Amino acid sequence: MTEEQDQSAAHWLTFRPVQVTGRLAAGGLLLAGLAWLVRAVWEIRLAVAGEPGDGPPDQGNGVHRPLNSLEDSYHWVTSLGAGLALVCALLFLSWLWRLRDNARALSGETPKYLGFWVYLGWVLPVFNLWIPRGIVADAFRSSAPGRRLPRSVNVWWVLWVLGTYGGAGVVYRDSTDELIGRAYSEVWPLLACDAAVVGAAVAGALAVRAVTAVQVERIRAIRAQVAESEPV
Repeated sequence: MTEEQDQSAAHWLTFRPVQVTGRLAAGGLLLAGLAWLVRAVWEIRLAVAGEPGDGPPDQGNGVHRPLNSLEDSYHWVTSLGAGLALVCALLFLSWLWRLRDNARALSGETPKYLGFWVYLGWVLPVFNLWIPRGIVADAFRSSAPGRRLPRSVNVWWVLWVLGTYGGAGVVYRDSTDELIGRAYSEVWPLLACDAAVVGAAVAGALAVRAVTAVQVERIRAIRAQVAESEPV
């Protein structure tokens, strides 16, 4: 056996199943993207309906008027989207941990980013602009040295940053009532952020599938090598 095979044989039993979590993460991303697409449709409906004569829901100084049926349904749509986004995040993190652990077993090297970055990398300002993508890229390169990072990873990350920090995407400071007011007055910035989030969800699902497939291929190849080298 070669040195690489010896190292792989020592680690191959520690590989964690990543295919199912990859499919779940990709599915969660697509569901979250669908939720944001529905949200965009509701914002278009609000814009087309126009602002009622008694003004926006948030009338300033803590005063809120009663919602009409369309505005109330928008609250339900945004709440559903937030719930699906949370489920998506949990599924994605579960996949990312397994991907990272398998990459470490495959390479025998310490990951570039320590474990706490899997969580904190998403929430710490400035760091969250590159670390999550870096964790995925590092795991991919450790799993498949010399292979080019799938383009979908970069597309996912660019769209994610635009959609998340564009002021009305996944992370926003405005209340739902304030978003309704923005849909009445200037809907295009909201729709631009929604489009970026939907695009990021689709690209992210493709990235998860591509990265997972490469790692599974490498694991299967190593297991086949180990099986062939074992004495009969």
